[in-house]
Amino acid sequence: MAPTVLRRITALSFALIVLAGCGNETFGQTPGSRGGDSDGASAVAATKAEAERAFATLGELRKAWKGHDCDTVASLTTWAEAALAEHACEAAKDGGKGLDLGEYGDVEYLLPGGSADDAEGGAWFAALARDPEPTFFVYVQAEGRWRLGAGPIPVVGKTPKFDVDSKSADGDPGIAVQARLVPTRYVAFLTDPAGVSGVKFSSGDRMRDLLPELLQAPAKVRPDRLSVDVQLEGQAYSLVLADGGALVFHALRVVYSQRPGSGRSSLAHPRYGDADVRAYTGETDPAAITGTELLMLATEVSKDNEMTTVAMRRSLAGVTPDATE
Repeated sequence: MAPTVLRRITALSFALIVLAGCGNETFGQTPGSRGGDSDGASAVAATKAEAERAFATLGELRKAWKGHDCDTVASLTTWAEAALAEHACEAAKDGGKGLDLGEYGDVEYLLPGGSADDAEGGAWFAALARDPEPTFFVYVQAEGRWRLGAGPIPVVGKTPKFDVDSKSADGDPGIAVQARLVPTRYVAFLTDPAGVSGVKFSSGDRMRDLLPELLQAPAKVRPDRLSVDVQLEGQAYSLVLADGGALVFHALRVVYSQRPGSGRSSLAHPRYGDADVRAYTGETDPAAITGTELLMLATEVSKDNEMTTVAMRRSLAGVTPDATE
């Protein structure tokens, strides 16, 4: 595989992007699935009191991560946070980084109603904590309780303005299609160095930095061979903004597969440090590794279909002692 080629834009991804570019508003398929094991029949939109109680469980989750209580971490998380915790919590017992949750205050609750409650992914809401710095959290109702789906996601740009009465973008035909296509357009951008898809970000956007990093990653580990794959991680959640655009919460999985170069039996330049490799694999010098990183994102999409990365968090979710082709 050539070092500047990233893997894969699927036929579905390309079709979705073509539809987005043509302004087609009849396409209703939302890519991915929401990661939470929700009982849709019992899911109901959150009240402010329920949202406050759910947000307060951050203290319990913080304590569980510090104490390596992985059962409690699993019971308090879903979607992207559950995918992260699946291996990271156990690895933290053996020296992995884990998650160091801080304390957050001055919280604004964004409570979508109506179409936010569906049989596929369950009810959800977002919280914007402004102290110590603007940070988003997304909670999803799964198995009868509110669980942290994604967060903290630090704001890296300008915090958008919300309506007093938040509503899900799913119920707004003017922005629903653009919002639903945001995750797939991110995948297209990060797997399309030639720019064939036409997906663009403005100067200064974090994605403009991430793409060159992914492109340059294979060269940095030579003579090892490294391939990169970008995938959707669950389904998106979106809110209508005051200007008629939408704020979309979504997640991506970036998978790095690293093998020794020709004639070698071990890695010359492992992508991950010795401590992380040992914590996740139990080995000190595996012949090959696959590393998984999660990107948790909040993206503003305008009525004109322009995307801006508003918040972003990047976390190591796993390392295995093998490499996929």
